[in-house]
Amino acid sequence: MDWLLEFEAIVIFLGLALAFGLALGFAAVRFKVEGNPVAEQIDRELPQTQCGQCGFPGCKPYAEALANGESEVNLCVPGGTEVMIKIAEITGREEKPMDDSVDEEKPPMTAWIDEDLCIGCVLCIKACPVDAILGATKMMHTVIQQECTGCDLCAPVCPVDCIEMKPKQVTLKNWQWPEPQMQLEPKPLAELAEPAK
Repeated sequence: MDWLLEFEAIVIFLGLALAFGLALGFAAVRFKVEGNPVAEQIDRELPQTQCGQCGFPGCKPYAEALANGESEVNLCVPGGTEVMIKIAEITGREEKPMDDSVDEEKPPMTAWIDEDLCIGCVLCIKACPVDAILGATKMMHTVIQQECTGCDLCAPVCPVDCIEMKPKQVTLKNWQWPEPQMQLEPKPLAELAEPAK
């Protein structure tokens, strides 16, 4: 007789779980709140480094502030001028020059840990917004180069200064053809037409 009561209790709980699951599924579809499409479009253009250099805790909050007109278009340091121009086009706002402290000619950087000096304090792991640092407490750490965005948030927190920012290594997968250099002053047509002596 006891097994019959247990079976009834199990059936009741399964029925309740199924009913609540269906109700929650229906509510998720019926009452879904759509995000701001402009914020989502801006967020797709941002580099997703989640570095916080723009003054926001990540790329999504910065995109939402831009969509609401609460922030400037030139705050994304890792994205640089290219991302600023795309954001200005999306929002219909005026382009602004990037901060003077941003070096436009600086190549993409990644963090490198001197593994002989690393003491395993895990401060860099906590500071990394994209989990690109691998290691454990009191063990040597290393950087997963493919994941590192070069945000430079890990270097200042290192107590033994074993983290250095270096340019990304050029490989066949990330090499790009250099942009052509334009002459500042074109030669006069008369010089080009002179016959060789």
